[in-house]
Amino acid sequence: MAGVREELGRVSGPHGEVALWRRTADDGAAVTELVVDGVFAMDDVDTSTERALATEALARVDGAELAVLVGGLGLGWTAASVLASPGVAEVVVVELEDALLRWAATGLLPGLPSISDPRLDLVAGDVACAFEPDRYDAVLLDVDNGPDFLVHGTNAGLYGAPGLARALAAVRPGGVLAIWSADPSPTLLARLAQLPDAVDAEQLVLPVERDGRVFEYAVLLVRRN
Repeated sequence: MAGVREELGRVSGPHGEVALWRRTADDGAAVTELVVDGVFAMDDVDTSTERALATEALARVDGAELAVLVGGLGLGWTAASVLASPGVAEVVVVELEDALLRWAATGLLPGLPSISDPRLDLVAGDVACAFEPDRYDAVLLDVDNGPDFLVHGTNAGLYGAPGLARALAAVRPGGVLAIWSADPSPTLLARLAQLPDAVDAEQLVLPVERDGRVFEYAVLLVRRN
């Protein structure tokens, strides 16, 4: 029946409360929702922009045996899209919330129903601690809603110039840093363009229709020279 909502998991931890819900949409489809500290974070009504974070970044990277770092597991759609992309040999996903990693292991995340792929490494922690210089061909960040609407204020540093510089330094020359944002962000685009060794900074505005309204999300990309 439409509107039925089932709690799949709820955990309180050092970063607040995380809850996973499943509800039935009006068309009968099952929808999974992630709520953080009582704030709606995401669902899988439309996952096109989470998947575009992966596909748009990797479309700009040449070569094979690619290593990719994903900051933020979410419902698993970005990680799954990376694994489905040609030439990917290693995917490291760093997630701050331990609960999401446990739910992934039990198959509760709709985008990543299995974590058995040997290329996949799920790591608990802060993605900023995984920025090893020249380590990855692509770094994809979806740890919050972007710099203008943060769920966790502590993520602000990731979107500042020093944090972005460290993220880009983790990318090998010719590789790409990509960031998901809940809104287009000219300020973030300007910061990316001004980073040392940054070239080809761009912002893709991705409209999504939900509940009769059109929302504009964005993926921002920059290549390391």
